[in-house]
Amino acid sequence: MTTEIRVPQLPESVADATLVAWHKQPGDPIRRDENLADLETDKVVLEVPAPANGVVREIRVPSGAVVTSGQVLALIEEGGVAAPKATAAAAASGAKPGAAAAEADGGRDSGKLSPSVRRLIEENHLDPAAIPASGRDGRLTKSDVVDFLGKRPPASVRAPAPRPAAPAGARAEQRVPMTRLRARIAQRLLDAQSTQALLTTFNEVDLTAVSELRARYKERFEKDHGVKLGFMSFFVKASIEALKKFPVVNASVDGNDIVYHEYYDIGVAVSTDRGLVVPVVRDADTKSFAVLEKEVADYARKAREGSLAIEDLTGGTFTITNGGVFGSLMSTPIVNAPQSAILGMHKIQERPMVVGGAIAVRPMMYLAVTYDHRIIDGREAVQFLVGIKEALEDPGRMLLGI
Repeated sequence: MTTEIRVPQLPESVADATLVAWHKQPGDPIRRDENLADLETDKVVLEVPAPANGVVREIRVPSGAVVTSGQVLALIEEGGVAAPKATAAAAASGAKPGAAAAEADGGRDSGKLSPSVRRLIEENHLDPAAIPASGRDGRLTKSDVVDFLGKRPPASVRAPAPRPAAPAGARAEQRVPMTRLRARIAQRLLDAQSTQALLTTFNEVDLTAVSELRARYKERFEKDHGVKLGFMSFFVKASIEALKKFPVVNASVDGNDIVYHEYYDIGVAVSTDRGLVVPVVRDADTKSFAVLEKEVADYARKAREGSLAIEDLTGGTFTITNGGVFGSLMSTPIVNAPQSAILGMHKIQERPMVVGGAIAVRPMMYLAVTYDHRIIDGREAVQFLVGIKEALEDPGRMLLGI
């Protein structure tokens, strides 16, 4: 029986996708749920799994083509499929087939690798079975592959074909098209700059109290909750406290209307090799420090592995971005439209401060909030940032709800 392979239903906010890579060709056997192709949208990379065992009969869309929901991509002829390569190799070497099957179940065969991991393996001609895996259920992560590349001997993989030597005195350059995600990021940043009246205000926060609290309870917290106590949960909680006092900062503009959101969906910016993505923590005001830390850590892992879903990236009423992890001391972040404000965290740096009339060394961080001046006045933005500063300098108030 011949089965059509179609583009999955895309969300209303995503009009089309680009078919970036085929992982099977006509005549290749395929197993159910094995990945046939990668589709890149403006936000994430989607996999197209096979619905049944069979053989690829026809590919109707070339790599690089733009496709829409429901469009036919390929045809497969359902039926028996050859044994997985890992099992065949195990049989040839005298190894137990079960070992190879276990390895495939652990996500080491090419059909179960995330798009970013698969791309890295294919570009470097690697054998996924030779790479130690640290992901859930024995799956390979991008960090595993990067670490392996850093430790491998130079001759462990096939070297790419050498490029033709440039003429003497010539300066080489490459022209590489933007990915859909990078192009979308570029367009959104331009749109934000051209449609919003953006202004940034700064302050600084003394993180002594937060640092002491983390040092006192970090081991017990990790033991009880299975996740490290970081700084992000404190900043999310402090932001929500300030947003409740100044609801216009949690609002957005829709035509001539101001939409006040009576919920707190906090976007947390995460940097990936494909660009910046902003997964959203839903109803963050109802969640504990432990749940916030777990969700942020899980989103960061998914972003590195390229396994974020579109639903993880949609919505959001306010965003937090942390340039401090890269060493940034101060910056002016751009609002994640249609939101109206964004908080920028920066590097924690010990500085001499006057405390109680005496000079003391304190862990200080510069904070920045960029806001849409069309609906947020300077007074509100400054007081909002002061509210975050006060909550962080006296975190007991957040814990006690006062």
